Amino acid sequence: MDIKKIREDFPILSRTVYGKPLIYFDNGATTQKPRLVIDSLVDEYYSVNANVHRGVHYLSQQATELHEASRATVREFINARSINEIIFTRGTTEAINLLVSSFGEEFMEEGDEVILSVMEHHSNIVPWQLLAARKGIAIKVIPMNDKGELLLDEYEKLFSDRTKIVSVTQVSNVLGTVNPVKEMIATAHAHGVPVLIDGAQSVPHMKVDMQDMDADFFAFSAHKIYGPTGVGVLYGKEEWLDRLPPYQGGGEMIQHVSFEKTTFNELPFKFEAGTPDYIGTTGLAKALDYVTGLGIDHITAHEHELTTYAMQRLKEIPDIRIFGEAAHKSSVISFLVGNIHHFDMGTLLDRLGIAIRTGHHCAQPLMQRLGIEGTVRASFAVYNTKEEIDALVAGVERVSKMF
Repeated sequence: MDIKKIREDFPILSRTVYGKPLIYFDNGATTQKPRLVIDSLVDEYYSVNANVHRGVHYLSQQATELHEASRATVREFINARSINEIIFTRGTTEAINLLVSSFGEEFMEEGDEVILSVMEHHSNIVPWQLLAARKGIAIKVIPMNDKGELLLDEYEKLFSDRTKIVSVTQVSNVLGTVNPVKEMIATAHAHGVPVLIDGAQSVPHMKVDMQDMDADFFAFSAHKIYGPTGVGVLYGKEEWLDRLPPYQGGGEMIQHVSFEKTTFNELPFKFEAGTPDYIGTTGLAKALDYVTGLGIDHITAHEHELTTYAMQRLKEIPDIRIFGEAAHKSSVISFLVGNIHHFDMGTLLDRLGIAIRTGHHCAQPLMQRLGIEGTVRASFAVYNTKEEIDALVAGVERVSKMF
């Protein structure tokens, strides 16, 4: 890939911060947007804006066609079997909350169990805790080793006749660990248990295939794969979605309403109450088309090369501690240097034009397992370069000398 040419697709990368060229290593939080995605949002507001579905006028029909074409693009990108399995949400967080609420309401009762992992994002912990407070379910946690790899033998031991669902991340947003979700799903299915996969940190970096993975549910966000904010996807096998009750009530998700009884719409609309972000879904489709055009395998290879190089270079820094050295690792590196507080490191790197993230990264139970309060996190995307990594290393060394 021509990275220089790719960088030209992202207008924000040409700006400066404090008089320094921007080096953007906060892709795990959100990616920058290529011009074609931004242009698609503007163009649709200018020329096609009208509420989707049921409208008889031209603009509504055109907007509906774009919105549903976006659903088809998502289906193809993740290799789902049907567009009925693609539910548009506001992001991974809402997708998980939808599943927890609907699944928990229909299939879980007091004493039932959900299996999570120690490395989950808060959005895959707190909704289950809310369900536990409401219905008295129990949460079991898969432990990990010091390299940041889940202990699959211990995972197997967590299953019981009360286990109703497994909900785990495919890639840790802190450690970069790529979990063996296909194997974990097979284990769960052997126990007759469905699985939800949090794909927020995997979809931008590697090929995901619902047919091959065999996940029952899968969630991801547009803004982490070069798309707009406020849009996400919940994939669910059609046989499961048919059995789940709606998450929210209102327009769009109904078939017929009377004060005596309401019947619900067919899939996928049963789970899409209210006006969707039909402009944002077009932006998501454009982003997925962009990734497809570059080639997800090429992106994976480039980011793997960056991550390997960054790990090597960062280890040259005295007193550095890197958290997460799993055999299978994606493009996230979390670290601390000596006793320098992660906030201080991040603040001073920012003055050098280097954007990284500091803190607990919405993974406080994982921080407790690691025995720390937070880390400095650098996360990479297709437009990042080895030269930028060299600048990061030089910046960390410069800050370290100040302390």
